[in-house]
Amino acid sequence: MKKLVLLVVVIIAVWSKYNQKAISVEQEVDNVPTIVKQTFPKTNKPQFTCDGRQHCSQMNSYEEAKYFIQHCPDTKMDGDHDGVPCERQFGK
Repeated sequence: MKKLVLLVVVIIAVWSKYNQKAISVEQEVDNVPTIVKQTFPKTNKPQFTCDGRQHCSQMNSYEEAKYFIQHCPDTKMDGDHDGVPCERQFGK
């Protein structure tokens, strides 16, 4: 009988410690700041790649021509070297 009472006391003590630890972990989790997921608006910017085109007549937009003179070698779209491509074609 003494063994049974001792076993019950030990079980209650262990359960009590476990329960306190669980509550403490929950409190710690509540104190952790929430991470806010930042979303960025989708842009409709076209993605261009250097594909060998060099002349204004091969460009579909001013943005495309600007990308080509800034990122692609051997372009022939900025005759006066002012950084503005295809001035006659796109009126810039």
